[in-house]
Amino acid sequence: MHGIGKWKEFLEELADPQFVDVSSLKLKKTLTPELWENNTLKPEIGDALYRIAKEFFETLQLPPNITLDDVTLTGSLATYNWSELSDVDLHLLIDFTKLENRELMEDYFKEKSRNWNHTHKIFIKGYEVEVYIQDSSEPHHANGVYSILNERWIKEPSRFRTAIDYETVKKKAAGLMEAIDEVYEHYAEKDYRLALKSAESLMDRIRKYRRVGLQTSGINSVENLAFKVLRRNDYLHKLSSLKVLSYDKLMSVNGG
Repeated sequence: MHGIGKWKEFLEELADPQFVDVSSLKLKKTLTPELWENNTLKPEIGDALYRIAKEFFETLQLPPNITLDDVTLTGSLATYNWSELSDVDLHLLIDFTKLENRELMEDYFKEKSRNWNHTHKIFIKGYEVEVYIQDSSEPHHANGVYSILNERWIKEPSRFRTAIDYETVKKKAAGLMEAIDEVYEHYAEKDYRLALKSAESLMDRIRKYRRVGLQTSGINSVENLAFKVLRRNDYLHKLSSLKVLSYDKLMSVNGG
């Protein structure tokens, strides 16, 4: 993604609250026209996404009693909140109660999904596909959820334009972005242990922050929208990159 020079510039870029971009949060009048027609997922899009999900599911090599209950499209591309920065959030639904060692298997699913998403760069009409494995009984906080398997909406998105305090979203996002910049400062000063610890703590804080927002106020909560701003301004990628780089530096032994 980045050359060495651009990569360094990417990590060094600092947040400025007045320039935090929230334009991609604005609701659109229609669903993504490249994917949807008459409020239904285009057949060729559904077929392509199901094929991706099925082939990924087969790589899990699960026992015969573990089946693919459904494949859903969710996230901003299943709502009126899509932008050119959106991803195709493809969820594979599995009944976790059938798993013999649920905790171990959940870690396995997360690792398999993470590896697949890092390894593959598959695009559907210009939008990158990301796969996730979800418990069939797990409540999913989303404005829109579409069943690819059954070709129907599970939760149809609303056009209702909730009043959003964009200034508060910008301030919350900028505060988190500045905290990520502080992680970079630790890394730049070669305090890799502190950078790693700070990155891990901040990632946990951001996850909890978003989860609380979804549970209390839903997808239009300040917390969830601030999370989207971080992701769409590339700051979540910056944080995860700093975590990996700090760990690698900490574990390396240089010659001398």
